[in-house]
Amino acid sequence: MRWVPVMKISVVAVAAAATFALVSSPRVEGQARVASVPRLNGKPDLNGLWQAVNSANYDIQAHTAKAALQMRPGPIVPIPAKEVLALGAVGSVPSGTGVVDGDELPYTAEGLKKKQENQDNWLARDPEIKCYMPGIPRATYLPFPFQIVQTQRDIFFAYEFANADRKVNMGEPTEYPYGTWMGWSNGRWEGDTLVVDVTGLNGMSWLDRAGNFTSENTHVVERYTPLDKDHLRYDVTIEDSTVFTRPWKISLPLYRRIDAGAELVEFRCVEFTERLLYGELEKKPAGAK
Repeated sequence: MRWVPVMKISVVAVAAAATFALVSSPRVEGQARVASVPRLNGKPDLNGLWQAVNSANYDIQAHTAKAALQMRPGPIVPIPAKEVLALGAVGSVPSGTGVVDGDELPYTAEGLKKKQENQDNWLARDPEIKCYMPGIPRATYLPFPFQIVQTQRDIFFAYEFANADRKVNMGEPTEYPYGTWMGWSNGRWEGDTLVVDVTGLNGMSWLDRAGNFTSENTHVVERYTPLDKDHLRYDVTIEDSTVFTRPWKISLPLYRRIDAGAELVEFRCVEFTERLLYGELEKKPAGAK
C-alpha cells in the first residue's frame, strides 16, 4: 500500500473513524432491520440529499498530497505541468486513504498502461473538465450532493454536477441497446439493501482524476445499505474483463445533508466549457484584435 502521512487526531477524525467502523463492519445477509431508519412501504426510505465526504474523486486509491494533478519531469522530482502551474495550491491534490477494498486495482498490462497515459494527460482527457456526465460510480463521490427520489415503484437519482440523472427500474429487469454516460439501472431490494445493477455504460467516463477508467463492457453492482437515518454504506463491485483481471470493490459512507436550507441546486457546467471545447471554431477568438 502506498504511504499516507499520519495526521493529528481531531474531533472530525474521531467522528470519521466511528462512521468507518460502521461502514467496514461485515455485512450479514438478512440482518435485522435498523430501527432508526424511516420506512416507505416497508422498505428503507432513502429519500433525501446525500453526499460523500472524501477525496476519492482525486484518486480512488490511497495517495499522498502532491503539487498538481498533471506533473512533468523536474530537475530532481516531478513538478507541475506548465498548463496548471498558475493554479498553485488550488490545483494541488490532498492526501486520501482511498476507497478501494485492499487498495489494489487489478489492471491488465494494457489497462495499466492506458491509466498512466490518462494520468499524464489529465488536462486533455478527464471528462469532468469538459462537463461530460460523470458515469457510475463516479457520480456518487464527486464533491457535489445528489438527491434520491423514491416513489411507490421506481427510484430516481438526480446529481448536482452537470445536472445528471438516472432512473432505477424497480420492476422486471430491462436492457438498453445503446451505451450512455450514466448507463442503464435495474434495482431490487435484498433485505434493507438497495441493489442496483448497472450496465449499458459507454466506457467514456473515468473513475477519478488520477486516470482510472473502465470500458464499455463494465458491469457495476451498487449496494446502498442504511446504517441509521442519516448514513448509508455504499458498496460497489466493478467487473470489466477488458480492463481488469478480476472483479474489485469500492466501499465508502454517504452522509445525509441536514444543514438548514439544503437542496439540490443547478450546476449546468456545459456553458462554462463551450470556449474550451469549441473556441477554435470562433471566427474571432477571444483576445484577438
